[in-house]
Amino acid sequence: MNKIFYTKMESPVGRLLLAGNPDGLRSVSFELSRRADAPQESWTEDKAAFPEVIRQLRAYFAAELKEFDLPLAMDGTEFQLRVWRALQEIPYGQTTSYGRLAAKIGNPKAMRAVGLANGCNPIPIIVPCHRVIGSDGSLTGFGGGLQNKQKLLALEKGQLRLL
Repeated sequence: MNKIFYTKMESPVGRLLLAGNPDGLRSVSFELSRRADAPQESWTEDKAAFPEVIRQLRAYFAAELKEFDLPLAMDGTEFQLRVWRALQEIPYGQTTSYGRLAAKIGNPKAMRAVGLANGCNPIPIIVPCHRVIGSDGSLTGFGGGLQNKQKLLALEKGQLRLL
């Protein structure tokens, strides 16, 4: 098993905990979320392990980056991984519903399972789970809080600059 490195980053949506290993980024966690990750004893704090992640996140928040290009090391079930890959295909500035996402992965009746997988996304923002909304257009759950989801969607629609 690869050693896990982590660092914390201030952002316009709150402090973020970044964790990864030599294979790629494993986690982005909102510090104030009720489901926030905490560094484990076996992890090593090392900001130098994340310069490109931090650079790309800052560029995203400044509305200068629309597509992340980072190695990711996501760990989940095959179903979760399919959902997370489908999330990465939602274009910047656009949204989709759980039903459309379920249909996209070939299982149109799996809306609730897609919602659960979406909620377990370990790399929010970069794997854009914030782009999934209710079928009626309403904002639905987001680990970083609905206010931050609204900020991210407004940023992507050009209605807000975060940096």
